Amino acid sequence: MHPSKDHTRPFPSGPRPTGPKAAGPVVVLACVALALAGCTSGSKSSSSSSTTGSATPVAASGSPTVSNTLQDDYQQVIGNVLPSVVQITTASGLGSGIIYDTKGDIVTNAHVVGSATSFQVSLANSSNQLDATLVGSYPDSDLAVIKLSSPPGGLRPAVFGDSSKVELGQITLAMGSPLGLSSSVTQGIVSGTGRTVTEPKSTDSPGATIGNMVQTSAAINPGNSGGALVNLSSQVIGINTLAAVDQQLNGSAAPGIGFAIPSATITSIADQLIQSGKVTNSGRAALGISARTYYGSDFKPAGVVVVSTTSGGPAAAAGMQPGDVITKVGNTQVSSLSDLTTALASLTPGSQTPVTYTRNGQSSTVQVTLGTLGS
Repeated sequence: MHPSKDHTRPFPSGPRPTGPKAAGPVVVLACVALALAGCTSGSKSSSSSSTTGSATPVAASGSPTVSNTLQDDYQQVIGNVLPSVVQITTASGLGSGIIYDTKGDIVTNAHVVGSATSFQVSLANSSNQLDATLVGSYPDSDLAVIKLSSPPGGLRPAVFGDSSKVELGQITLAMGSPLGLSSSVTQGIVSGTGRTVTEPKSTDSPGATIGNMVQTSAAINPGNSGGALVNLSSQVIGINTLAAVDQQLNGSAAPGIGFAIPSATITSIADQLIQSGKVTNSGRAALGISARTYYGSDFKPAGVVVVSTTSGGPAAAAGMQPGDVITKVGNTQVSSLSDLTTALASLTPGSQTPVTYTRNGQSSTVQVTLGTLGS
């Protein structure tokens, strides 16, 4: 099985593949943007009332009656958040986005905007399309901000929750435009936290490795990319980004496995893009090097060779030099540049981690205080 990412492409289109490093079945992740698409997540517990007996009460009309606090909670959340979720159309497809402020800024996935700089946006309460332009994109975290050219009155910015408080089992609702069906909602739970996922490479994505993602069982389909993952407190806890596909089933969707970028990452990146159009503090750990995959005498990947170091950067400060071949970061073996990126994605800037490398055939391990990956 491999994870896949929601991605903007000509309809019909499926999620982009991407996946965490884990033992067991192979999972491919797929981006969920349609050549018109979006994603979402959330958390909060709720109770429901019960009825006596095994049969569902039936009203005089013959229709089942529902006395259920959970259903009321769902409907309240949908009423609160769905007006903040929009559909984004580009020349090549469509996806979803979330209204970020009353000035017309909208946050979405970088793979939804792709290389486009102008867009058409449909609000949840209108069939009219509004013009929008690109504010900034940060593909390394698969996030972007666009802005309405003439923001209408009454915009409903979403409320972003604290993704560090997301817990397994919390109920989530995913809102977006799967398969071009605007203002759609699916439900599930938080089925995993702290996932590190690598997106598939495409014309719209460099194959970013993203850490600390929220895993959800809420259905994520093409067109959900950029949409909201919401908890029962009507707070956005993530942006729907990837859905899993099962390679053993010819790339068919793997039900109940989707991934969302956490709200803490969303707000940090979006604020920087809105303020300056670029990201200088990604919140992602870095060694302060440029590097490439190193191939051994058997022509197989055998590590990452340091091409250059940033003066005064983490690697240089620890004594590393160009030509060193990194073979391990923390407890993670490193055989390729992709392995190094994945290892760093799960670490925090400012933390210390052991880095093992070889120089002139001799192996050494140093403690490196990690820096921050910039734009």
